[in-house]
Amino acid sequence: MRIAVACDHGGFVQKDAVVEHLRSLGHEVFDLGTNSEESVDYPDYADRAARMVSRGEADRAVLLCGTGIGISMTADKVPGVRATPVQTVKFAELARQHNNANVIGLSGRFVSLEDNLKLVDTFLTTEFEGGRHAARVEKIMREDDPAFQGVDA
Repeated sequence: MRIAVACDHGGFVQKDAVVEHLRSLGHEVFDLGTNSEESVDYPDYADRAARMVSRGEADRAVLLCGTGIGISMTADKVPGVRATPVQTVKFAELARQHNNANVIGLSGRFVSLEDNLKLVDTFLTTEFEGGRHAARVEKIMREDDPAFQGVDA
């Protein structure tokens, strides 16, 4: 699998270990930075990785920031991306099974490296269930269409 990895300064302390873990599993990894704890803007790094997924240059992306929230919010704005922050194995599993998530955001400050590697493994090995969830994912993706005017309340 081709996986884009990006982080800001809040996720940098875990990024290299995540990259090495993914490579040890045989994945092709695109390390998009950042490469130090110097303060940077997480939207720039989220955008790089999410656009690789959107263009089909990466199958999935793993993002890290202090909480995993802001970097996921940014990535989710990119058309074709379904990004979510995850802090538990069950959430990583459900993000794949029910939402076909293709990008996850991890917390480099509040979740241990050991736990984040479990989240990554779950994210990469859990399959989308399809079925009733497929129609819901299609509804999620219609939000990418500028012509979509929303649903009536």
